[in-house]
Amino acid sequence: MSEKLCFLTIAQASRLIRDRELSPVELTRNYLARIEAINPQLDAFITLTGDLALEQARAAEKEIAAGHHKGPMHGVPFGLKDMFETKGILTTACSRILEHHVPTQDAETTARLYAAGGVLLGKLTTHEFAHGGPSFDLPWPPARSPWNTRHFTGGSSSGSAAAVAAGLMPAALGTDTGGSIRSPSWLCGTVGLKPTFGRVSRVGVIPFSESCDHAGPITWTVEDAAILLDILSGYGERDRGSAQREPPRAHARLGGGIKGLRIGFLRHFSEEDVKINSALREATDAALRVLGDLGAEVENVRLRSLHDYYAVRVMLTESEQFSLHLRNLQQRPGDYGEHFLGRCLPACLFTASNYLSAQRERRRMLAEMQPVYDRYDALITVGAGPAPHLDDHKRIGATEWWLKPGMGALASVTGAPALALCCGFSRSGLPLGFQIVGRPWEEAIVLRIGHAYEEATQWRRRPLLTPDAKVEHKAPPDHGAAPIVDEKFRQVAAVAAERAGLRLTDHQFAVLLEQTPSALALAARLPRDHSGADEMASAFRLL
Repeated sequence: MSEKLCFLTIAQASRLIRDRELSPVELTRNYLARIEAINPQLDAFITLTGDLALEQARAAEKEIAAGHHKGPMHGVPFGLKDMFETKGILTTACSRILEHHVPTQDAETTARLYAAGGVLLGKLTTHEFAHGGPSFDLPWPPARSPWNTRHFTGGSSSGSAAAVAAGLMPAALGTDTGGSIRSPSWLCGTVGLKPTFGRVSRVGVIPFSESCDHAGPITWTVEDAAILLDILSGYGERDRGSAQREPPRAHARLGGGIKGLRIGFLRHFSEEDVKINSALREATDAALRVLGDLGAEVENVRLRSLHDYYAVRVMLTESEQFSLHLRNLQQRPGDYGEHFLGRCLPACLFTASNYLSAQRERRRMLAEMQPVYDRYDALITVGAGPAPHLDDHKRIGATEWWLKPGMGALASVTGAPALALCCGFSRSGLPLGFQIVGRPWEEAIVLRIGHAYEEATQWRRRPLLTPDAKVEHKAPPDHGAAPIVDEKFRQVAAVAAERAGLRLTDHQFAVLLEQTPSALALAARLPRDHSGADEMASAFRLL
């Protein structure tokens, strides 16, 4: 196994393959050897597709030798979060519900990568149905940080970010509904791009929320993210959120610098709305100085509270996911993990009025962004880091989730493109990250800013991993009893569960009850001043 080959970027590997200085088969064999040596520490894979990868690599090598080079992904390996359907290959969403699910078709994104000559190494660990984790009560263990295996990767594209950071592959696809490409990229030190809503087809991606689901790349460099965006972009006829737009040509537009670009920093998100640690604050401030030194005009800007965007996002996504899973929640709730139940079950408390209010408030938020887009080429927020310890999995999974907004909420609600980047490391050596949010359809500018920052800094270093390292795979202990909940919440939860047709065990009801006060508090943040005439963010469209 050559570590040097496994640490090549897509751009580097592509040039070597195109010039016939590197064999796709040799590259693939090196990745398979590294996966065998390193993955037992990380649990990044659910399904390894080694035989298929070698078959695709041989085909690519033969095509290139015959003079048919398809482009930058030809002969280059990649991985897929186990939310992307793959014909004839197990696709589980990391859940017992789909434990034996083998699709008969490929997702459109999968098909695009195959058509570009990509080599599939396997299906990667995710939180259950891209939600609720890290969980230790599922058929597969949660992925672990390659920087310190006792720590969390971020979620829900957990295996994708861990595998790319560890050099098990140069790139992977993830999904992002509330930050699931960006969060693991911040915590694992990779680059993660959530494209504009509608840019990349979601056909064949196991759904979470039709209002907020995105698919996009996780890579080691911004250049590689641009390469993959150009391949993945395109209209999906069966995706009702898909848009017919001109290709972004992001890779060709990376250069030129950022002198004169106007960038707004949402300082209040991380100093007033959510308190962050000093290491992340200092690293983000240093990143802003770098952008200023590169010629960008950087200033503070104020929007709504991050809590407002989070309330709308959660109301939309949890209501839609609850609807998708209702039958299974009624018939087989015990087949879900506890963390998923802690996020999904409380949506039974929400009303149609809550959901419609969130859709109308989303429309207001979109309108409020127009003058901001007129003034700024991009917005900056902090990201996340350092990664928490996996012993805190219960708190990470659900306990604080309802009322502690993630930095992904703004771009999830607005549908704007957002890029996660590493901007430093904590004293313990764990990555720290920040976020660049752009105007809708202007991924090229976002990537240009990220590329300029990346070229000007020194954060592209790999975690140190040795094949003989031992990892404790058993679940951490459950710390403490569930909080005592007021009796009035017990009655509300019982009525809501019965109305939804849920037949829960005492333990499952306790999971719902524990989150009931927080879920109701989040719903109470939604405005109540909408009229029936106020437009909603999503509306019926005659096909």
